[in-house]
Amino acid sequence: MATGTDQVVGLGLVAVSLIIFTYYTAWVILLPFIDSEHVIHKYFLPRAYAVAIPLAAGLLLLLFVGLFITYMMLKSERVTKKAQ
Repeated sequence: MATGTDQVVGLGLVAVSLIIFTYYTAWVILLPFIDSEHVIHKYFLPRAYAVAIPLAAGLLLLLFVGLFITYMMLKSERVTKKAQ
């Protein structure tokens, strides 16, 4: 069973994820159907960022995963050389 702190952190992460998902969904799916003069448009970034931000986040994720795999492979190689 998770401790109270783990549960609070987990709840916080779920809440932040839900807020981001709701904001992004409204931005990408609902906003194009609302008149561009409407006041709600001032709460959202321009539509070009709807593609650019997830693309940049995905590229950063791939970069960090690749760096992690490279680091682990090099570390594993050093350990096997020391063992021999």
